[in-house]
Amino acid sequence: MYDADLLIVGAGPAGVAAAVMAASLQLRTIAVEAERVGEKLHRIGSVENVPGNWSTGPDLAQALERDLERIQEAGRCSVVHSRATAVAGQGERAELTLDDGQVLQGRAVVVAAGVAELTPSSAAWVSAPEDFVPAPLWRAVPQDLVGPAYVLGGDRPLGTWLRAFPGTRRQLHVLCPPGDDYKTAEVAADDRVRIVSVSHVAIARSSYGPKWTMQVKDRYGKETSYTVDTVLNNLGTKPAALDGVVQDADGYCPPRLQHPRILTVGDIRSGRYQRIVTSQGSGAEAALSVYYDLALPRP
Repeated sequence: MYDADLLIVGAGPAGVAAAVMAASLQLRTIAVEAERVGEKLHRIGSVENVPGNWSTGPDLAQALERDLERIQEAGRCSVVHSRATAVAGQGERAELTLDDGQVLQGRAVVVAAGVAELTPSSAAWVSAPEDFVPAPLWRAVPQDLVGPAYVLGGDRPLGTWLRAFPGTRRQLHVLCPPGDDYKTAEVAADDRVRIVSVSHVAIARSSYGPKWTMQVKDRYGKETSYTVDTVLNNLGTKPAALDGVVQDADGYCPPRLQHPRILTVGDIRSGRYQRIVTSQGSGAEAALSVYYDLALPRP
């Protein structure tokens, strides 16, 4: 006895897209979400690369919430506010374990758990005190920044921030390792960005007020010291993998590595396809694959 045809972990763009597509195919779904619908979208100040004339992430998050409400009212989806901890493929079914020990069963599970933010302590190229907790770039407002703004990491919220504040002339000094080159290429032509390619950054509290000292070693070994007021975190993300999901060498969870009844979608799949539109497409495609490939009854 299945609890639903399709179990969905996460109610962001990918998870909601899977639920909406499944509902259109008359598949019963259970969506498990520990936070609010579209939680990470509330951090995005500009979504100009998303079709539909959306202006901000919160606007899109509200629309996704309405989508879920609509298919719940139609009786095609149930939303469980809990945290998923593990998945398993068992022959012709999939199992999803919640943090209270409950185990749900379905014909397949779509894992749209997304990613979690990295901190300086988890970045190999950054050394910093335990009490160093820089504010995330996505929360920064130009007029609130004090002095030159130094950004740790060249992850894609950098481009989002620049699009969210097109009128600001505030310059961001972005310290990032060579591995971020493919990300910073998107904004390298913006004169508000100064890219500083580094191999290591050592951060310590300055003896002069609320400042920080930064010992920066570039990729060629040359060292430069800075004393700064404002340091922002833009180090990137790590996959929010569950037990039972197979990870590759980079920690991501490509669909090709999973059990046939476990479908990974959205940002958790790869570091190179972290876009709202690709997440939505992968979620919808996963629901279609369940409909066609797993021999579910058609409406």
